[in-house]
Amino acid sequence: MYVCVCNGVTESDIRHSARAGCRGMAELTMRTGCGATCGSCLPMACELLEQARADHAAEGTRVAFPGVAHAA
Repeated sequence: MYVCVCNGVTESDIRHSARAGCRGMAELTMRTGCGATCGSCLPMACELLEQARADHAAEGTRVAFPGVAHAA
């Protein structure tokens, strides 16, 4: 299901970010673009992120999030 239509962010994207260690909405926005345009998705995205973080904390799983190369 799409959560942020403006930036094409799905519920799966949010769950993946949570598994990768995303700690809050500011970080989710930086990682995925969720909420960066109109913001109407922020309440749902925040709820899904917190739920996913709780689910994955209980499971004790963590995956790597694809990084972006940084300029030296």
